[in-house]
Amino acid sequence: MPDPANLSERSAIMVTVPTSPTPAAAPRPAELDAVLERITYANEETGYTVARVATAKSGADLLTVVGALLGAQVGESLRLVGRWRSHPKYGRQFEVESYSTVLPATIQGIRRYLGSGMIKGIGPVMADRMVEHFGTDILRVIEEEPGRLVEVQGLGPKRTKRIGEAWEEQKAIKEVMVFLQGVGVSTSLAVRIYKQYGDTSIDTVRREPYRLAADVWGIGFKTADTIAQAVGMPHDSPERIKAGLQYTLSEAADDGHCFLPEPNLVTDAEKILGVGRELIVPALDELARDEGVVREPIPGPGEDAATIPAVYLVPFHRAERSLARGLLELLDARNPCGGTTPHSPRNGPGDRLKAFADVDWGKALPWLRQRTGQELAPEQEEAVKLALTAKVSVLTGGPGCGKSFTVRSVVELAAAKKAKIVLVAPTGRAAKRLAELTGHEAATVHRLLQLQPGGDPKYDQDAPLDADLVVVDESSMVDLILANKLVKAIPRGAHLLLVGDVDQLPSVGAGEVLADLLGAEVIPRVRLTRIFRQAQRSGIVVNAHRVNSGDHPQTHGFPDFFLFPCDEQDEAAELTVDVVANRVPRRFGLDPRRDVQVLAPMHRGAAGAGELNARLQEALTPHDDARPERRYGGRVFRVGDKVTQLRNNYDKGEAGVFNGTVGVVTSVSPEEQTLTVVTDEDESVDYGFDELDELAHAYAITIHRSQGSEYPAVVIPLTTGAWMMLRRNLLYTGITRAKKLVVLVGSRRALAAAVRTAGAGRRHTALAHRLSREPGLSQR
Repeated sequence: MPDPANLSERSAIMVTVPTSPTPAAAPRPAELDAVLERITYANEETGYTVARVATAKSGADLLTVVGALLGAQVGESLRLVGRWRSHPKYGRQFEVESYSTVLPATIQGIRRYLGSGMIKGIGPVMADRMVEHFGTDILRVIEEEPGRLVEVQGLGPKRTKRIGEAWEEQKAIKEVMVFLQGVGVSTSLAVRIYKQYGDTSIDTVRREPYRLAADVWGIGFKTADTIAQAVGMPHDSPERIKAGLQYTLSEAADDGHCFLPEPNLVTDAEKILGVGRELIVPALDELARDEGVVREPIPGPGEDAATIPAVYLVPFHRAERSLARGLLELLDARNPCGGTTPHSPRNGPGDRLKAFADVDWGKALPWLRQRTGQELAPEQEEAVKLALTAKVSVLTGGPGCGKSFTVRSVVELAAAKKAKIVLVAPTGRAAKRLAELTGHEAATVHRLLQLQPGGDPKYDQDAPLDADLVVVDESSMVDLILANKLVKAIPRGAHLLLVGDVDQLPSVGAGEVLADLLGAEVIPRVRLTRIFRQAQRSGIVVNAHRVNSGDHPQTHGFPDFFLFPCDEQDEAAELTVDVVANRVPRRFGLDPRRDVQVLAPMHRGAAGAGELNARLQEALTPHDDARPERRYGGRVFRVGDKVTQLRNNYDKGEAGVFNGTVGVVTSVSPEEQTLTVVTDEDESVDYGFDELDELAHAYAITIHRSQGSEYPAVVIPLTTGAWMMLRRNLLYTGITRAKKLVVLVGSRRALAAAVRTAGAGRRHTALAHRLSREPGLSQR
């Protein structure tokens, strides 16, 4: 830290961030010292930022700067290197090529810097007091004599210690950033790397760059590969190739595949790595020997198909085998081949619902009709009987076909026999709906299993749930890993009923469990097909079935289904915002944030979820000087924002916060550097400002992320810009998320493309095959 007497706007460079290459023949760049006052635009994907800054000469007039400024925070003093340009529309602006953060020297600069939320424990009010007491000497006091901070009114020893520790951490992080920014790491990732490795950060990055992809959330192979090349790791290094193979399999898992056929894996890895198969195949052999991947021959589709040489990442191979074994054990009342011992905690009575084995259905069903006031259709009766007599069963069907009433009937009959009933769903919204439907408590799968930090459940085969009947709603969105954890926790003798619409999109995570169970002959199932008369009056139900059959939806004549046609993407985006913010609330009395959900086919593009979130935020939660807000990368978070969690975080909340959880921002504290979200499960969760990359706005989400949720009103923008994503099951899933209202906005051509284009095909999974009871497949 420099001598306080020499503190100036040009002293104490803390981190230099290159933002764009400098052309070789360009004139010498200029230098501009300024305080970042406001960010008016930031592109999260490219980093391009438009900001307003104040300089010593500009006074109250702010200057415009443009360039890749992501990571810089409002209130920071920056040294900008670049060139002055004259924009034909926006006038004179400074084009930034690189920037440095510096310690401020003026009273105003120091006050703004300390009050910006950069140092935990100091907010705007406390910053004013500190500067008023110590003047420009305050930064030296924090650095050299932090104990003196108790002289400031409101600062006791405990808080003073926190400020000192936060200051030291900031210094250490900045030192690491100087190195990491030089190898292409963003500010937010640099903070995560420091938190993971501490003082060994630089050494770890230099020696084991690919380790970052496994250890640090937000860093994938591509980022690690960029870092590796910057620190001099050879392009044909075996470590690089093995990391690239695992990355290729990980990308396939993100697309839903549990494995890749080896030829596909090698071909995809060649494209990613830029090296030949003569280097990739030996690396794959070594990776398999070291148990970094698992190779296994899998029968191909069809009776006479050749065997597929499948390559799995280890967790997916273990989960698929374990899930198949667990389901077979549940189906088999006897002790299975070596799976559990007679004294295992999971080995309960032969049938926990044995009362239904010889029940008089001629009496039970009339009793049920009297209880519910409704009569079951024949296929619903079949489903009820199956759920209560078969250890594992599947109930599927589209909207309006009576799945909900069938589930309620199953629960009513089980409750009448004093059965212990456990109801679960993948999301908080779906769990609430299930509870309302049945009158019994319901939970998310994650909360039911009480996943601990690290993802291990409290309940498993050694500590099973106390349940006679487990009902899983919206099971189409349950992925392989989660399904395996759930089935492990179900006691022997209990009944498992999986309910879902197999025609919807498969789970976001790897696998297509519901489809695989329906493809395995050993699993009993009922598919409901009859649309009930009342449901036939709903445009949502009628058009969902039309779309699922490949027919164009009827966009006239229904009070709950509309199309607003427009061809241009920008026009569709503008109209979508108007529909959400004005038209739907005005006509239907729905709250635009609480009741209306925009579901986009994809994230990118003018009418994608990313751009729509920015537009909808400005329409529904605009900037207000009276309310604190926090910018993180290309996003700014405000009180009232609807947000969603982007990853499973087992360390947050009472039992973790999980990918897809939705909530509302209720407070932003610059002083404590925390943002608080109340989730749709009514839990209050705090996020540090350095954790905000776990959150995204949720005014608009992709249809994939909406699975398992239900909303009063759904608005779906359909444009040709999302051409590659327009699929029948995508549109069908979006429509079936709505309870009261669907509004399509966009191109008739895009709508027609979505209706006529079948799904993207089956995923690479082997669960159905493993359930075939072939020798050896369910032994391990």
